[in-house]
Amino acid sequence: MALNGIIGIKLGMTQIFTEDGSAVGCTVLQAGPCVVVQRRTKEKDGYEAAQLGLVEFVKPQRVNKAMTGHFKKANVAPMKVLQEVRIEESKDETKVGDRVLVENFAAGELVDVSGVSKGKGFAGGVKRWHYAGGDATHGSMFHRAPGGIGGSSFPSRVWKNQHFPGHMGNQRVTAKNLKVIKVDNDENLLLVRGSVPGPRGTYIFIRKARVKK
Repeated sequence: MALNGIIGIKLGMTQIFTEDGSAVGCTVLQAGPCVVVQRRTKEKDGYEAAQLGLVEFVKPQRVNKAMTGHFKKANVAPMKVLQEVRIEESKDETKVGDRVLVENFAAGELVDVSGVSKGKGFAGGVKRWHYAGGDATHGSMFHRAPGGIGGSSFPSRVWKNQHFPGHMGNQRVTAKNLKVIKVDNDENLLLVRGSVPGPRGTYIFIRKARVKK
C-alpha cells in the first residue's frame, strides 16, 4: 500500500529516556486505525487519491442522509473525521475497505503532523507578532503599542500584510520533520519528538515528511 498518511488524535505529551540517559520530550498520538472509504482514480476523477476515515463510534442520528449513503456505498460504519490522501503511484492496489494502521510508520523516520492550533482570542502585537514594545518606564506612554505602520512622506500608506493586533491561533498548522521515537502497533500509538499543534483530544493528520532535513 502506497499510502503515506493516517488520521490520529493528540493524546498529550510525555518524556522518554534515551540510552545515554537524556530525557526527550515527546507527543503521544493515537494513529488510526483508519479505513479507506473512497478511492479516486485518474480516469474518473483526474487524480489518484484515497479517502480515509478514522474508526470511532458515531451515533447514526449524527450523520446526515448524504453521508449515510456515502458510508453505505463503501460498506463501512459511519465516521466523524475524513481525510483525503494523495497516491503517487497510478498502479496502486489500494481499494475501498482496506485498513490503514500505524504499522506503516517506523521508528527513526521523519513525519509532518497537521492540526488546528489553540485559539488565543484577540491578541495585541507583542503577543501575536512578538513586537518588542517600548520602554517600560514611567512617562514613556509607549509600552505595548505596535509603533509606526507607514511614514507620512514614504510610503504614505500602510504596507500590505502589515502585522496588526487581531485573532490569534485557531489556524491550520503543520509541524514538519518530527522524528518518530516509538511505534506501538498493539495500542495504535505513535510517539514523535517535539510538540504538535492543538490541544489534547484534537484531530491531527500524520504523513511521512515531504521535504526531509
